[in-house]
Amino acid sequence: MSSSVAINPSFAGDSGANGAVEMAVQTNDLSLTFETADGPVHALSGINLTIEHGDFVSFIGPSGCGKTTLMRVIADLEKPTAGSIQVNGTSAEQARLARAYGYVFQSAALYPWRNIADNIALPLEIMGLSAAERRERVARNMELVELSGFERKFPWQLSGGMQQRASIARALAVEPQLLLMDEPFGALDEIVRDHLNQQILQLWNKTRKTIVFVTHSIPESVYLSSKIVVMSPRPGRIHSVIDCDLPRERDLSIRETPEFLEIARRVREGLREGHADES
Repeated sequence: MSSSVAINPSFAGDSGANGAVEMAVQTNDLSLTFETADGPVHALSGINLTIEHGDFVSFIGPSGCGKTTLMRVIADLEKPTAGSIQVNGTSAEQARLARAYGYVFQSAALYPWRNIADNIALPLEIMGLSAAERRERVARNMELVELSGFERKFPWQLSGGMQQRASIARALAVEPQLLLMDEPFGALDEIVRDHLNQQILQLWNKTRKTIVFVTHSIPESVYLSSKIVVMSPRPGRIHSVIDCDLPRERDLSIRETPEFLEIARRVREGLREGHADES
């Protein structure tokens, strides 16, 4: 089943020359097949996806359904074998070269021999920014993720949650329009995960960036998102898109409300139907 994602118009992006709204991500019948020694592996099939600027979209589905693969296609880390994709109105490759996105991986991937400030500054060094500009961006983004005061600490001196916050600050330091997050909190305990969920919502509200987020957790997807893309396996397809029309300002207590529980029920039902379609 092909589906599309759209955002509340109040968070829409800039219009192009013809007056049309430029999308953060737009795919048309996108498919990806990996060629292996054992034969072709159909990873994605018929993906039609539209994400407007300022939205928070979560991809959820069973392991192997193509969530991360789809995110990697958006990031131009994988090339589709059919169909098309645009990111910020350009090709995914052009968006990558323009540093239009920041990528947060499942692990923080910080260099142990560099302190936190220097880890965050690394992409800025590669970009050739001046030392003054690097210091300003590092300080601003460390404050954004509540890590001010830890500039000279090394990764091994920080908790897992703090390391992931440093990874987020590093992704934000390049000032991307789009933040891609591949299950960044999956390895953390529930208390830390709840805290980081609250922080990422605050960051979303402060920056108004477009966020694409991969998760296996139904409560996490409902708590964070404006829309939830439910994917089904073999090959990865979009089964359904569920609006999450909770207030943009949310605290953890919202998870006990009837509205939250109803959205979670719809996500769970979509995941179950996606499995049934493959039976």
